[in-house]
Amino acid sequence: MDKKAHRRYGFTFLLLGGLLICLLVWNINSGSVKLSVNDIFRILFFHEGDETAYNIIWEIRMPRILAGIILGGALSVSGFLLQTFFSNPIAGPFVLGISSGAKLIVSLVMIVCLERSIVAGSGILILAAFVGSLICMGFILLISKKVKRMSMLVIGGVMIGYICSAVTDFVVTFADDSNIVNLHNWSMGSFSGIAWGNVAVMAAVVLPTLAAVFLMSKPISAYQLGEVYAQNMGVNIKVFRILLILLSSILSACVTAFAGPISFVGIAVPHIVKNILKTAKPILVIPGCFLGGAVFCLFCDLIARTVFAPTELSISSVTAVFGAPVVIYIMIRRQQKI
Repeated sequence: MDKKAHRRYGFTFLLLGGLLICLLVWNINSGSVKLSVNDIFRILFFHEGDETAYNIIWEIRMPRILAGIILGGALSVSGFLLQTFFSNPIAGPFVLGISSGAKLIVSLVMIVCLERSIVAGSGILILAAFVGSLICMGFILLISKKVKRMSMLVIGGVMIGYICSAVTDFVVTFADDSNIVNLHNWSMGSFSGIAWGNVAVMAAVVLPTLAAVFLMSKPISAYQLGEVYAQNMGVNIKVFRILLILLSSILSACVTAFAGPISFVGIAVPHIVKNILKTAKPILVIPGCFLGGAVFCLFCDLIARTVFAPTELSISSVTAVFGAPVVIYIMIRRQQKI
């Protein structure tokens, strides 16, 4: 049984790794300007070739691809942490309104900065999104103390998300026309316009956070078996829950700051990964979620860029098309078990 499980784990990670490499190559080669495999190979590994093609790959496509990998993985792991915290498979940054809260505060900061001709740096946007995430998480925690059914908690999160989105729309409506243009693509969810500086900042925020999450695999595993069991194993529940909230908020805040709100990745990917692995062990699920989120977002971004080219879809629309059926399946399956 152990050998069979180990083979399944190995196959899963090889599959996800292979898909990630295939999608990386496919994304590099997809766009309005077609490039041969030979040209791409020479530009990537020898830094030689046509100057226009070189700039397209290194200044436009590669930063966007890396952003999709880092932010997609971050969003998926954030969803896994929230599902662990609330013991609910449909808990996620988007459904619980956390992404909408981050979007609201970031929108306010961007509008204020744009009206005063101030350039809002990546650090400011991440901090603003983090504050918005924590505010919404605070409301979610207050609701969780008042209601016993997890379905009511999810409904409360959805309502908070609608309120934040409505306030954001209200603020944007009364902003200057130039500011609305700057906010539109971001507010719909998009990896476009990502520069190498943005990639460096998101990597500096996301990768250490992911390392911290991975180091918490053992306490997370104990927490999955119940708070009492975790306490008996020596886990400080209060500190542990605070760390889960902070780490999840940092990951979802970074995604919202750079790419806007992206729907369903944080719910669908952890569920798919756990189903493929046939285990919920954090030491396997956390790296699996990161790879799965990266694959899912690269695939959805490829569709968003190419299906109706030159018109680009918002990535959130594409992730909803593929992610929403997974959520419906989870809800039906849970209902059948009751």
